Amino acid sequence: MQFQAKSFDATSHRSALLVVGVFSDTTLTPSAQLIDQAGKGQLSKLLTREKFTGARGTSLMLHHNVGQSADRLLLLGLGKSAKSDVEPAAISAALSALQSAVKGAPYKNISIDLTGVTVGGQNASWLARKIAQTLTTDLWQFDQLKSQKPSKININKITVNVDGSPASVKKALAQGQALGDGMNYARELGNLPGNICTPTYLANQARALARGQSKLHVSVLTEKQMKAEGMGSLLSVSAGSDEPAKLIVMEYRGAAKSKAPNVLVGKGITFDTGGISLKPGAGMDEMKFDMCGAASVFGTMKTLLALQPNTNVVAIVAAAENMPSGGATKPGDIVTSMSGQTIEVLNTDAEGRLVLCDALTYAKRFKPKTVVDIATLTGACVIALGSHAHGLYSNDQQFAEQLLAAGIEAGDRAWQMPLWDEYQKQLDSNFADIANIGGREAGSITAACFLSRFTKELRWAHLDIAGTAWNSGSAKGATGRPVPLLVQYLLDSK
Repeated sequence: MQFQAKSFDATSHRSALLVVGVFSDTTLTPSAQLIDQAGKGQLSKLLTREKFTGARGTSLMLHHNVGQSADRLLLLGLGKSAKSDVEPAAISAALSALQSAVKGAPYKNISIDLTGVTVGGQNASWLARKIAQTLTTDLWQFDQLKSQKPSKININKITVNVDGSPASVKKALAQGQALGDGMNYARELGNLPGNICTPTYLANQARALARGQSKLHVSVLTEKQMKAEGMGSLLSVSAGSDEPAKLIVMEYRGAAKSKAPNVLVGKGITFDTGGISLKPGAGMDEMKFDMCGAASVFGTMKTLLALQPNTNVVAIVAAAENMPSGGATKPGDIVTSMSGQTIEVLNTDAEGRLVLCDALTYAKRFKPKTVVDIATLTGACVIALGSHAHGLYSNDQQFAEQLLAAGIEAGDRAWQMPLWDEYQKQLDSNFADIANIGGREAGSITAACFLSRFTKELRWAHLDIAGTAWNSGSAKGATGRPVPLLVQYLLDSK
């Protein structure tokens, strides 16, 4: 799908479908007003007849000429009065209505004219970026494993006319599409079943990303190499599986070597049965999504390769499969992490922190500026925050605030949770340096406290995305979050 920035007259522009806006007080946007004038008031009369008020998230499709040269006209409700800025959420609702109207339609090209529409708290480029990102993700479909393909998306070109210079709009469209493509890549990896998306598959995906990319260097540690590094915690998770674990390292080198990198660490449990602490059978198929932290890291790297920013980023993916077998780690076993700290494994289903702690220790060799780990870590975070916000923990308040601000800017919000010393005692063990669980209370917090034991020398943050990484029910599938937050942060901090 190609996005094109172009300034055009809404009345004379030719397109299979032209999209314009209407405010909730039935005031037309400037482009819609031009069409109404050219059609001698036909559009206004139709709005009254159809009782279309311009309420947020509504749409009205017109298949005939009311003053425009385009074959069809789609009106999007923007909410709010024309006298005030449109809310970002109203733009999201309008674009959702747009994709519902065009998905499965025969149009090969559509044009969007939202000149004169200002979004509260955002610059002119934001709207173009939002259009490209949203339509790239909303018009994407995961169908490669279906023998009978659903209706094909026919749109191959989207022309956008919004306020701003052509150069700035073109750049914003490219950024939005790159971000959407990165999210779709993360969604694809997340949606793939565990019999396809194994740790080895992820390692091969990293190598494929680097092919032909001079700025991306990939290395993959085998289990033998991880054992030599002393990663007993990570290897304890893969001990029950026939699939070998991989530690995947992707280095994006867009700036001078002297510039310290930002490091991303993704949890890549490609399937999580819970191990010996076996999960209940209901809904266990969704445990293919337990690698969505890793998927978001892959999606972020794909976006960076498209945008080519002048920054250094290291992405580390701790990939393993958690299975029960005669060789699996047992509750009560004690393992030694790469840091030298010993861990009593009281619950083998708290495995994400066991792979992350060794990956975080490994990250120190890159002398990072910052480190963010991303993981579908705890059901407790789902109970606390639901599916709207990522749980954010950090040992550096300024760093936390930068990530929170990036999430707001990207429309991919996080919420800061406490990381107080009072919670640490829940991880005490009679037999090892630390236990891998802290009891029923504050489960998401004690998981973050566990990781904090391995990041004391780092400027570190943890994103618990257990509630935001995928949807259940009829809309089951990976979301691609938090790729927008991560990309925004990395672009802001370059």
